[in-house]
Amino acid sequence: MKPEELSALIHAQLLAAVDAGELPAALREELTADRVRVERPRSREHGDWATNVALQFAKKAGMDPREFAAVLTARVGEQEGVAQVDIAGPGFLNITLDAAAAGELARTIVEAGEAYGRNDALAGRTVNMEFVSANPTGPLHIGHTRWAALGDAIARLLRASGAQVTAEYYINDAGNQMNVFADSVLARLHGRDVPEGGYPGAYVQELADQVEKDHPDVRELTDEAARPVVREAAYRLQMQDIKDTLAAFDVHFDVFTPETRLHESGAIQQAVDTLRDQGHVADRDGAVWLTTTDFGDDKDRVLVRANGEPTYFAADAAYYLHKRDRGFEEKVYLLGADHHGYVNRLKAIAAAAGDDPATNIEILIGQLISVNGAKLSKRAGNIIELKDLVQWLGKDALRYDLARYPADSPITIDPELLRSQSNDNPVYYVQYAHARACGAARTAEAFGVDRSAFDGSLLTDPTESELLAQLAEFPSVVASAARLREPHRVARHLEVVAGAYHSWYAACRITPVPAEDGAPGAVEDLHRTRLWLNTAAAQVLRNGLDLLGVSAPEKM
Repeated sequence: MKPEELSALIHAQLLAAVDAGELPAALREELTADRVRVERPRSREHGDWATNVALQFAKKAGMDPREFAAVLTARVGEQEGVAQVDIAGPGFLNITLDAAAAGELARTIVEAGEAYGRNDALAGRTVNMEFVSANPTGPLHIGHTRWAALGDAIARLLRASGAQVTAEYYINDAGNQMNVFADSVLARLHGRDVPEGGYPGAYVQELADQVEKDHPDVRELTDEAARPVVREAAYRLQMQDIKDTLAAFDVHFDVFTPETRLHESGAIQQAVDTLRDQGHVADRDGAVWLTTTDFGDDKDRVLVRANGEPTYFAADAAYYLHKRDRGFEEKVYLLGADHHGYVNRLKAIAAAAGDDPATNIEILIGQLISVNGAKLSKRAGNIIELKDLVQWLGKDALRYDLARYPADSPITIDPELLRSQSNDNPVYYVQYAHARACGAARTAEAFGVDRSAFDGSLLTDPTESELLAQLAEFPSVVASAARLREPHRVARHLEVVAGAYHSWYAACRITPVPAEDGAPGAVEDLHRTRLWLNTAAAQVLRNGLDLLGVSAPEKM
């Protein structure tokens, strides 16, 4: 029995108690299914699951919580699959399932396969997620690594919870930075030093060499004539490098939106006009301002300078409205640690546009990461490139380690730990549990154990009860991780599942014990049922790792 099935059972018995007059009729409108939940008690001695519904609804019913709990205890205790219900403390209900009902979960998981853990908690939600969005003037580096991993994992979690998600990369290909970038490549193309404030690093020379290869006559042009050619060619090459690096990190975007498109399409002027129509644009000192102080910002922001040039903020406003016009009810921005100042101004854009900043826009700030012993990239200058980290530590280890901490906590990556094959290495610990389960299944097959029979009542060992309980929690962990945008909840739960699996593997045999004369032991339904549980554990580990963008090897 899954937790949501037990919650539904309790909800049905609450309604039945109202119908029977055991609980007041006025309570019915309060008894919505979403308010009835079960959770694991802190101690397994208190049962498999616990619920606080008596404490939730007793006041409305005009009853003492324990009196309310007694009504529900009698009803729930009579239901199939429930072995025992106890009232604890001020009115908690501790519920113990019978072995067959608890064990049935193993078959449910295997039959669900990749769908186990997926839910519809966010069904109907349309979400645009913008993350990474590094400037196309250099390679991706350690500063982009965290949101590449977490952003992709959050998108996977949202999709697994029923939301329609578009992962989007905003390309800052407008502004003076692109001219500086072009001048840096142009200088290297002619063997000159990059201009002051330009982009250093061997990658600029690599770009220059490739630009010349693609445009053999470019060196014969004047700098003025060559600059737009170099700018466009180098930009395309650098963006391709960024996309290739992301692909190697198993991060994929649905949409790449260039800032220049907003300028060329007239979207920026349209945004100014829309915001003016909403009554939040003011003309002062020859410039056009958005009165963001109306919505809690520390100062108003310039949209168009006195010289007629739009600001970056104007592009931000146009981009937000562009997302809204494309039908995205929720816009999620994943920004770096140096972007705290963007929170109020972006929320002010949403409010000025007539949206609700509490629901239509969400801004997550990721704290810095560092790597012990990492060498700066000679190719990129004074940064650590993402592609170097992937090559050094491996995609799986890097993604998992970044996923297992909240985004708002600074972290330091320990390369020696992530490269080690030990239980102290979290990604190895979880992946090894999956590989061990796959190996156990292969061994079982060699002994003639298959899944031709299943009897959940045979799964009575304490380690089996613990493993089943952890597997049962996986869907709710996925749902909460999606709702809170916290992939680390999945990672940490996988470690608990792996620990429960390792304990079960050490205590319970899937294959029969050989006879005293060395002949193969007889295969029984217990072995077949345990194979179901073994397969279920592997499935949950595999599903969870996939949500984090981490592979689940079958051999290690």
